[in-house]
Amino acid sequence: MALQQQQEDEDHELVYTLDEALTSLGFGKFQYLVLVYAGLGSMVDAVEVMILSFIGPALKSQWGLSSTQESLITTVVFSGMLIGAYFWGLVADNYGRRKGLLTVAIVTTISAFLSSFSPNYISLLILRMLVGIGLGGGPVYGSWFLEFVPSKNRGTWMVIYSTFWTIGTILEALLAMIIMPSLGWRWLLALSSIPSFAALFLYTFTVESPRYLCAKGRISDAHDILRRIAIVNKTKLPPGILVTDQVTHELNEELLSPGKNKTSNFKTGLSSFLMLLSPRLRRITLLTWVVYFGNSFSYYGIILLTSQLSAGENRCFSVALNAKKHTGLYRDVFITSLAELPGLLFSVLVVEKVGRKFSMALMYVLGFLFLFPLVVPQNEVLSTVLLFGARIWVIGTFTLAGVYCPEIYPTSVRTTGYGVASSVGRIAGMVSPLVAVQLVRGCHQMAAIILFEVVLILSAISVLLFPVETKGRELVDHVSL
Repeated sequence: MALQQQQEDEDHELVYTLDEALTSLGFGKFQYLVLVYAGLGSMVDAVEVMILSFIGPALKSQWGLSSTQESLITTVVFSGMLIGAYFWGLVADNYGRRKGLLTVAIVTTISAFLSSFSPNYISLLILRMLVGIGLGGGPVYGSWFLEFVPSKNRGTWMVIYSTFWTIGTILEALLAMIIMPSLGWRWLLALSSIPSFAALFLYTFTVESPRYLCAKGRISDAHDILRRIAIVNKTKLPPGILVTDQVTHELNEELLSPGKNKTSNFKTGLSSFLMLLSPRLRRITLLTWVVYFGNSFSYYGIILLTSQLSAGENRCFSVALNAKKHTGLYRDVFITSLAELPGLLFSVLVVEKVGRKFSMALMYVLGFLFLFPLVVPQNEVLSTVLLFGARIWVIGTFTLAGVYCPEIYPTSVRTTGYGVASSVGRIAGMVSPLVAVQLVRGCHQMAAIILFEVVLILSAISVLLFPVETKGRELVDHVSL
């Protein structure tokens, strides 16, 4: 009895951090369940974005829309994502990851389902913009999953999480091939909202991030969740008591304005944004914006270039376009989506062995090399091969940026930083068609490709300028630079 009491006293003298707890608990059944739910959220994003490739042409034909009106359906979704990415980051950082997940699921599910009943063009635009606002919460899913993963092989698991996006694009293309020819766009919208409903219904099984709880000083609540993880994984917590990542109060004051207590102001959107631009985070934030702009600009641009350059027509010499059957469109989108799988596989292989920074820089260079021959017009087959190759490497940089960005930011502003970076990427998504479509159709293919090449090189340089490599690095609650 005396020995047992002595052992308990010794255990109380021991302490362990959250990262040590997660390492001890391992990646088990609990994390697999978290992965599935977060992956479901990523699939929702992919499905709702991919819909834009299919409903535009159908609505243009059925409702007699102009090309500008058709394009606006896509624009309002990206505009909504621009707003949502910033807003949901603030919600998740200030009120908890679970509340962020719930509100994102509610907005996305309701607006996505109601879109299928849109009686006219204006109502469709409003509902699709609300869908975009909901989709802007995608970074919340990624940050939430990240905070349950042990530091060892964290990059690999984040890449695996990213594969749910590609799975969503492939499944949506298959669904469109089946639904659109017979049932039309309303049924496609309705059936595509099923993953959103699933995310909403399964929300009750989610738990708050223990890292977020530690960052808020709720150590007891975080410990309770860690004990639940231990039970599900059939593992044990380290002996002792849980302690949080301690950062001095003066450091938090320094982030905003020296000499004043601004802690209470961190809960406002302005102060969270100012923290991203504080001296200790400014470099990371600005470089991350460049990278996310470059990734989105290149990714969506390459998809559009595929339709512009691989259709076997030279629009500079032929005004009439060879009409493709809709089934051909769905098939092309399906095949294009499959091109992302090799990029994801390569990312899995290099993310932990080579590291985030060098891997991204390497893939930017490879993407640059694949696009370069397109400075001059090529035949259809070679154009298709080069564009597919470029997409392989661009999806790789997109994926690794999604690993690096939430890792580099502290817990207190993780989803805000991730969300704002995603917002910058949405701006690139809106700008990219002006280059990929308008310049190429205006017989300025060389100028379009050169601009894409400049963006890729600037992104590669920005990656190399990041101050730290996050491979194997423990996540921090406040600032670790």
